[in-house]
Amino acid sequence: MEEVIHARGHEHVSAEHASTFEVTTDDFLTPAGDCILAIDADRAPADFDPEFVAACQDRDATIAVEIEADGHRESVTGRGDPALEFTNERSAVGRTSDYVDDRTIVVGAEFAAEGFDRDLVAALADGAEATVTISVE
Repeated sequence: MEEVIHARGHEHVSAEHASTFEVTTDDFLTPAGDCILAIDADRAPADFDPEFVAACQDRDATIAVEIEADGHRESVTGRGDPALEFTNERSAVGRTSDYVDDRTIVVGAEFAAEGFDRDLVAALADGAEATVTISVE
């Protein structure tokens, strides 16, 4: 099962955060948002199919988040958790930790924003259109 989000980069995308990465529906980004990879997302976790959410709420689930922009692609894998809510209407956040709040879509991620391919980050910083595909197995 998968969910797809369409978003875009922004000149302030720096992808320097060490423990999270984020895609937001907000249409702006300040330099402080160093975990944000894309803005102006057309969907948020609250929009996801209930069956998809239920699949992600399994501690044994493998969740992959792939971001593609301007021919560059990166995928990060983590796991599900029974506490995942998928209720936030603004932001989808991946975490390397086990922390869960209403924005969290994956925990135990292999890496955070700082681990994303620098060519992909550069494309996002140039404002490229982005496709974010979240899949669960």
